[in-house]
Amino acid sequence: MKGTVYKSTGSWYSVKAEDGTFYDCRIKGRFRIQGIKSTNPVAVGDRVVFELEQTGDAVTGVIKDIENRDNYIIRKSVNLSKQTHIIAANVDLCFLVITLNNPPTFTAFIDRFLVTCEAYHIEAVLLFNKVDALSDEEFGEVKFLAELYRDIGYTCIGISAKTGKNIEEVKALMQGKTSIFSGHSGVGKSTLVNAIEPALDLKTKAISDQHMQGQHTTTFAEMFDLDFGARIIDTPGIKGFGVVDMEKEEVGDYFPEFFELKDQCKFNNCLHLEEPHCAIKAALEEDKLYWSRYQSYRQILEGDDENYRRTNYDQNQ
Repeated sequence: MKGTVYKSTGSWYSVKAEDGTFYDCRIKGRFRIQGIKSTNPVAVGDRVVFELEQTGDAVTGVIKDIENRDNYIIRKSVNLSKQTHIIAANVDLCFLVITLNNPPTFTAFIDRFLVTCEAYHIEAVLLFNKVDALSDEEFGEVKFLAELYRDIGYTCIGISAKTGKNIEEVKALMQGKTSIFSGHSGVGKSTLVNAIEPALDLKTKAISDQHMQGQHTTTFAEMFDLDFGARIIDTPGIKGFGVVDMEKEEVGDYFPEFFELKDQCKFNNCLHLEEPHCAIKAALEEDKLYWSRYQSYRQILEGDDENYRRTNYDQNQ
């Protein structure tokens, strides 16, 4: 039988068969995907081949194989530095939910997320949430950020999951696609999903006043079918986003505005650091590129996974 993984709790997987029936499935024996050192060999969104088995009155499934993935989104595991965790597979659209504060989302984090989406060929959309709660000054800052990323070519939408502002615009983008919502804990992912499809009634929690960070309400990824012909993957809040499996020479290719200029660099293997006649550095000096993006690029090259809680443009504007 064939089906799609809708939920993973670590040892058991909820699989929707082609006829629409859901089965609890497990992995038998040493099941590993060649070439990927991952804490979770099977991810939500995977298309799998499975067999049914009956134990007493219970009918469960055993996953035998995973079909080739169109793409997947991956991050470093929190406690296992050499291990990775696949957040989801076969994703059409990736929404990053951003808040200016309560909790803050910084440019270094946004850029890491976008680089990962570029590397794994997933379209990314930036959603600036909680715009209803911003002061005029804060709204100006959000507007600046949105213009920055629109200039590069990304879709940016100011939304309010609480008031419903621009939710219909988000739904229109999701039509007929499998989407993932991600971002720090507390940015309002679950509230947003509930605004899009109230019948889901996902759990939400208030921001912790003490640390201005969200409380984790989603503990594992789960996919849902929506009434308007879309699928959504709700994911746990993520604190950091460690970029994995990238050679230094290719990181710049995942910054679209750098990639556009790289053929003008004197050296084919230019890392845009100390090399002479570098088109990226020249464009920076002429204010044709954003310094915040270059700072993020350098941090990724240097393997600096600690500074995602920093807004780079403050230092250079």
